[in-house]
Amino acid sequence: MKYFFAWVIVSLFYLNAFAQKSHFGSWTIVNTQLSFVNKWAIFGELQLRSQSFFNNYFYYEAKGGIEYTLSKKFKFALGVGNFGTYTNGGNFEKPKTIDELRIWEQAVMSHQLKALKLEQRLRVEQRIYSGADYRNRFRYRLALTVPLNNKNGKSGNLYFTCFEEIFFTDKAPHFSRSRFLFGPGYTFNKYVTLQPAYVYQYDISKNSKQGKHFLQVSLLLKINPGNPLISSK
Repeated sequence: MKYFFAWVIVSLFYLNAFAQKSHFGSWTIVNTQLSFVNKWAIFGELQLRSQSFFNNYFYYEAKGGIEYTLSKKFKFALGVGNFGTYTNGGNFEKPKTIDELRIWEQAVMSHQLKALKLEQRLRVEQRIYSGADYRNRFRYRLALTVPLNNKNGKSGNLYFTCFEEIFFTDKAPHFSRSRFLFGPGYTFNKYVTLQPAYVYQYDISKNSKQGKHFLQVSLLLKINPGNPLISSK
C-alpha cells in the first residue's frame, strides 16, 4: 500500500510540472454500484474533465443504469445519461456548446488467463443533441488487468490495468476516436477502490484531428458489495 501511495504522490508532482509546459488535462470519476437482487445491480457515475491540470473544466457526465450478470464470463448493461460540453477558457464557461442525452446497451466478456484478466466490452450508443440531432456510435474496448501482490481481488489488492478503446459512427468519418489508458489500482476493502491512470485520447472529425493527454483518477464505491464493480468509464 505504501508503494502505491508513493507512486501516486511522485506521479502527481511530475505531472503537475509537466502540465505547466503542455496541454495536460485531468479526468475525475466517481463510480458507485448497488447490488440489490442476485445477478442484478444498479450503477451511477459522475465524470468531470478539464483542459488544464485540474483547472479549466469544460465537460461533465452524469449517468446511471442497470446491469445483469449472466455468468462469470458475461455481463449486460443498459444505461442513460446527460453529457455537457462548455466553452474552453474557464471552469464550465458558458455558453454550453453541447447538451447530449445518451442511451446505451453493452455486453462485457471476461476471460481469465491464470492470474491475468482479459475483458472485451461492446457498447452501442444512441445520442441525441439539444433534443434534435440524432447520432449512433459503436465502441469496442479491450482491457487487461494484472495483479501485483497476489491478493486475488481482496482487501489490499494492488493491480495494474490498461485498455485500448476505439469508437465508430455510421457517418463519415466512420472512425471517430481512440482512447488508451494505463495505470495501477488499489482495493482498500470490499467497498472502496482507487485507480489513478494516464489517458491519451485521439479525436477525429470532418474538420480536425486532435490528441489530448489526461491524468485520470477514479474512485469506485460498492454500496452493497455483490457482483464486481461495473466498468463504465
